[in-house]
Amino acid sequence: MQLYLRNGMVYLPTVAQTEAGYHMDIDPVDVVSVTDTKILQRAIKEALSKGNPTIPTPTRAAHPTPVVLKYAKVKSWSAFEKGTSLWKLVEKSGSYQIKPGRKRPDKGWEDDPTTIETLPSGTTLDEVAKRVLILIQNSSGVAPPNVG
Repeated sequence: MQLYLRNGMVYLPTVAQTEAGYHMDIDPVDVVSVTDTKILQRAIKEALSKGNPTIPTPTRAAHPTPVVLKYAKVKSWSAFEKGTSLWKLVEKSGSYQIKPGRKRPDKGWEDDPTTIETLPSGTTLDEVAKRVLILIQNSSGVAPPNVG
């Protein structure tokens, strides 16, 4: 799962795995205000629950534009990247890692190894969603009220 924070809105696309093995964002995309604690926590949990559906690999000629652009109402990926933060959540052997992204000098994002957080094995989806919510809200300057 990955999500983007841009202009106070969190974009949670469905992340599919292509038959070729790489991941790409597809519809549906949930868009939630970073200040809407309950709905955002629920959207994060639902996105985690979905997993990664497998889709046919698009050809280079038929490769779609990034799905989040239409939700952010921007025309290009470079416009979307400006002022955007990225988080990835990866589950391996029952343990979740939260991987905030950092911008690469040559465009795009990479994992920031200094900020990767590994949650203990057995952490519930509710607890994972709560931790992600807190990190996102803190990074945006929104202090989470009472996250339950």
